[in-house]
Amino acid sequence: MSQHPAPDLHSLATRWFGQDAAQLGEAEQRALSRALERKPLSRDTNEAFAGKLSVGDRLADKVATFGGSWSFILLSLLMLVLWTAANAWLLRRPFDPYPFVFLNLILSMIAALQAPIIMMSQNRQAAKDRLVAAHDYEVNLKAEIEIMALHEKLDRMRAEQITTLLEQQQKQIDLLTRLVAGRGGAPS
Repeated sequence: MSQHPAPDLHSLATRWFGQDAAQLGEAEQRALSRALERKPLSRDTNEAFAGKLSVGDRLADKVATFGGSWSFILLSLLMLVLWTAANAWLLRRPFDPYPFVFLNLILSMIAALQAPIIMMSQNRQAAKDRLVAAHDYEVNLKAEIEIMALHEKLDRMRAEQITTLLEQQQKQIDLLTRLVAGRGGAPS
């Protein structure tokens, strides 16, 4: 078997991407170099993203999580029923009589604060999703590169095996030719 020189980043970029390595994007270069180094590319994107969150970001996520839960809905419903019952039937002098203008103001303020907090959390989730998608692209690209490398290796091994078989076959033909020629070439 013949030894093949170790491929370098530039030759692989030209072979598999049809471009010079300098023209490739950062993700392609990283995937190609990791494949060349035979190092894993995978990482926990959740951990990487969580390390960049501020206290306000984490608080907004917790508020958004609670604000979009059944606990919040049931607690809000309970508060509305208690408020209405207290002001309509239980209190002799209700502090917020029907049509509950003060309750409406409180609910509007909660909604006014909760909406941007939920939007901040959704924007952060979208950024996280983009990070995960970019990472998935790199991992998939590296897998494709590894598969192409395996195909090339198998093709090279098959070609070398066929060459070896043909050489052995030629030696056997030469040997048979000499044997036949040594017997005078006459079949028995």
